[in-house]
Amino acid sequence: MALTREEFDILSSLATSAVEPCASASLDKLRSIGLVSGAAITELGLAALEPYRVESAVIMAAGLSSRFVPISYWRPKGLMRVNGEVLIERQIRQLHEVGITNITVVVGYRADEFAYLAEKYGVRLVTNDLYAARNNNWTLWLVHDQLRNTYICSSDDYFVENPFETYVYRAYYSAVFMEGPTGEWCLGVDGEDRITSVTVGGRDAWAMLGHVYFDRAFSNVFARILDGIVHGASYEERYADKLWEAIFARNLDCLSMDMRRYPADQVLEFDSVDELMEFDPSSLSTVECPAIENITSVLGCERAQLHGFYPIKNGLTNLSFHFAVGEDEYVYRHPGVGTEKFINRTAERDANTVAHDLGIDHTFIYENAEEGWKISRFVPNARNADPLDASEVSRAMRLARTFHESDAHIDATFDFYKDGLGYERLLKGHGDIDVPGYDKLREKVTRLNEYCTSDEGFSACFCHNDYLPLNFLIGEDGSMSVIDWEFAGMGDPGNDTATFIICSQYDEDQANAAIDAYFGRTATPVERRHFWARVVLGGWCWYVWALEKEAEGAGVGEWLDIYKSYAVTYVDKVLSWYEKNDILAA
Repeated sequence: MALTREEFDILSSLATSAVEPCASASLDKLRSIGLVSGAAITELGLAALEPYRVESAVIMAAGLSSRFVPISYWRPKGLMRVNGEVLIERQIRQLHEVGITNITVVVGYRADEFAYLAEKYGVRLVTNDLYAARNNNWTLWLVHDQLRNTYICSSDDYFVENPFETYVYRAYYSAVFMEGPTGEWCLGVDGEDRITSVTVGGRDAWAMLGHVYFDRAFSNVFARILDGIVHGASYEERYADKLWEAIFARNLDCLSMDMRRYPADQVLEFDSVDELMEFDPSSLSTVECPAIENITSVLGCERAQLHGFYPIKNGLTNLSFHFAVGEDEYVYRHPGVGTEKFINRTAERDANTVAHDLGIDHTFIYENAEEGWKISRFVPNARNADPLDASEVSRAMRLARTFHESDAHIDATFDFYKDGLGYERLLKGHGDIDVPGYDKLREKVTRLNEYCTSDEGFSACFCHNDYLPLNFLIGEDGSMSVIDWEFAGMGDPGNDTATFIICSQYDEDQANAAIDAYFGRTATPVERRHFWARVVLGGWCWYVWALEKEAEGAGVGEWLDIYKSYAVTYVDKVLSWYEKNDILAA
């Protein structure tokens, strides 16, 4: 039989606690139909409650938790210890306390670290291999056939008091009140607390936070909607990166769910290490995290002094995060997966040291050449160079010429053609290069390299070789630093201007202006021809590098086509300048 909310509350209270219910018409009715006898629930009452019994729980633990730097680089957030307890273990024990033992944990990032939970708690583990490419709607799809009367939880939530129940009346999403402006997902409800709207961001609002409960009716409809989306032609384009909550928000007309209010100090989600430290100041003192060990060792500070952790937008090859010691701000660079195949960290360390000594990079503090991590000073409110600002382009070109003409030397070389061949060898390790036009382009590039390297007057010098606008930091005081010397080495002086041109996506006129800015005058035809050859060779080198990154599963998106375009578009023209000796046309 279907129960009213009041009838359900009375029966579930009698079934799970010894509290005697208050007199009411509903209690009288339950007694009259044999569901309650005196102050005790009967067998019939327990049978009436059975459709409301929670059957299972799904704990989502697949994600990267990218905001929880630096700890998440080495350990899944759900395995963090808070107040002496591992987050996910605390949640499993709380579920067990109310009789919920059918628990599935969906893992992905560092999945093997969760394996012990199966033996220790009897949970079922499901692996989401696509955790980096798809959001949590895919996680729920992997267990959609198990969704019944089911709690949906996140492994990193911390419940001060156990929020789980043996019986639940209706589907709900837990919520806490956010005072002032918030970027959380905010809920609108009707008079019965049924969710009627979901908006991202709001002010003085109840926001989604914590666990969720799907009842059978909700699960059946949601699983059907999710099935249609996952098997739809536009899933990858429109939904792969979406939270399951976004799908819920789009279907409020057929997905009925209540809002369950909780005090803000009872349902906690630690978005950053700083938030965790505020709740549990001892949390950072015992966690195993190589980055923290490295920082305290280099800067001579205590763990308790560290704060201000947040991720910095990741580059194409590395992960970085901000941190502070007192009022001093820093950046920690963590090497990206697979970068050891491309990057000579000893050369990078030497280049960083030279650049710092020359006053080219004011940020550098320390780099560990063996492991590839680096600590730099953070430049507040810094911006990158503007490739459309002629004065900044001139300044960047003059700066390049300054370190090119210095006596600086490091024990490493970088050559667009030779290094491109190195990337090609790595690429062939994945199989034949089945890219239309690749072999023809390579033959032309090879010819051009022979001509270019025969040019006189362009001796190898200390070069950055990844000299793009994003690698400039301009401070509020106008100071300019060139950072990220990963590809630095002794190379052709045209390398840096070529990379700047390519990565600024310059047209021919803009590229020629940059070449002139480098020389501080109108380039001679021979100089212009040589620098344009470097543009073609640089485009080809970075194109092959991008193909290798793509083969490794770490593609660089549109940059592959951008790099390729500079080789394909200009190779014939520059070859003609050499082969027809048409120098004046250059």
